[in-house]
Amino acid sequence: MQSVIFARNPVVVAAARSALSCLALTCFLAACSEGNRLTPIAAPPPPDPAPPPEPTFTTRELLGEALFFDVNLSLNRTQACATCHDPARAYTDNRLDAFGQPVAFSVGDDGFSQASRNAPTVTYTAFAPGFGSERHPRFNSQQPDYEGFVGGQFWDGRAETLEDQAKNPPLGADEMAMPSKAAVIDRIRENADYEASFELVFGDTIFNDIEDAYDAMAASIGAYERTDVFNTFDSKYDRSLTGDYVFFPGSKEALGRALFFSQQFTNCATCHQLAPNGNRHETFTSYEYHNIGTPINEEARLAANLPLDELDPGLLANPQVDDPAQAGKYKVPTLRNVAVTAPYMNNGVFRSLDTVLRFYDHFQAGSENQINPETGAPWRESPFPDTVSTTELEDGRPLSDNDIEALVCFMRSLTDQRFEDLLPDDGLRCD
Repeated sequence: MQSVIFARNPVVVAAARSALSCLALTCFLAACSEGNRLTPIAAPPPPDPAPPPEPTFTTRELLGEALFFDVNLSLNRTQACATCHDPARAYTDNRLDAFGQPVAFSVGDDGFSQASRNAPTVTYTAFAPGFGSERHPRFNSQQPDYEGFVGGQFWDGRAETLEDQAKNPPLGADEMAMPSKAAVIDRIRENADYEASFELVFGDTIFNDIEDAYDAMAASIGAYERTDVFNTFDSKYDRSLTGDYVFFPGSKEALGRALFFSQQFTNCATCHQLAPNGNRHETFTSYEYHNIGTPINEEARLAANLPLDELDPGLLANPQVDDPAQAGKYKVPTLRNVAVTAPYMNNGVFRSLDTVLRFYDHFQAGSENQINPETGAPWRESPFPDTVSTTELEDGRPLSDNDIEALVCFMRSLTDQRFEDLLPDDGLRCD
């Protein structure tokens, strides 16, 4: 009787049917799960790491060349070594000032900072001896042996070698302006090719120490600057030594050569000759230090917002020198490529070789060259008159206009063959 009542109760029947349905579904799912368990799909293995790039720069020289032209080694990525030492202009600054003339002072990576010295050519700088003091003979000169400071890199010799020099510009506040050596190395390591090349050339652990890596950067640039790219020795003068070029008797360049190496008529060779006449690798500098009376470049300093009364101490800026008698002295520059690397002097104060020669000549007794042709005014005085190399400057005799042209012609013959198209087209006939 109870079972009948249960079967006829619709509420109970519905609940029972629902319970049976749930039970059946649970059993079905369990059966599916047990009988048809899904096998999870294994994750694919990670791809093999990409092989490191084959180093492009397999020698110090090739690595140095790449670094020499790399603007990424400056803070704002605008400046490389080649910015101030452009091969298109015999490795000097190719930029122009507001008057369309080559700049006297190079502009830094920030676009406005300027030093107060002219960027010299990098050609033949590899031949400079390390900085120090020595005594050496002078050739084709009436002057006695020189005794004093010689060599080094920069106008004041403060860097001993090319490698020491290469360490300075990246950290120079008015040059490439990087905040630290570590920051420079970080920039280098941004380039996977650099990383691989550094490790190939200098060893797998080269980046373990910042100082080692920075030294490797400088060593690479120094090695590049020692290559024949910078030291071709193929000017007309060089070719004349091998018989491939002739200074025709009676030509202005032949007269200029005779005057330049004269012991009596000029004082050029006193400071601009290193070895006996005819040496195949004459660099046309003795690497001595002299104050030749160069005046302040007031125009360039004003344009750069540099105070006129803040004097450049010259050799005294070298930490190894503390003798006040060295104030205002600078290293004698090479005359190779001098005809295509204006402006001249340590501060770029003169625009032409003609002006430079007339400036030198004004020290001679009886010289008519007492007016600066570029300003129309008398020559300004040296900021350090007490240390001027008067003995050397007064040696010789006054130059005529023809003598000056002849000496300019000879100095043009010291231009590397690849830079001869940069020589001024001013109508001066030298041959």
